[in-house]
Amino acid sequence: MLSAPVRAEPFVPPRLPFVMTLSNNTPLAFGMDAEQTARALGQSLQYVRGRPGNEIYLALRNIGGSRLIPYRHRLFLQFRHGRLAGWKEDYGENWMWE
Repeated sequence: MLSAPVRAEPFVPPRLPFVMTLSNNTPLAFGMDAEQTARALGQSLQYVRGRPGNEIYLALRNIGGSRLIPYRHRLFLQFRHGRLAGWKEDYGENWMWE
């Protein structure tokens, strides 16, 4: 009786879709209204400026820090015609002049 040697194949984990590996995992989508955006972020939005329907809102994202110095990111949200048209995260650093 001849036995063939058994060869073990290396385990390769399944490859995740590209959108699952992005560092920007904020659950925002263009076209959301202000209420849907606040619900997706899990916090209330603060009005910054703009006419009704074309506002800019601010979401302060508390990401920890020490007890002496809390660390927050500011997320600015632009709405046009009552729908989310864009967002920009501000890390609070003036990187332009360093």
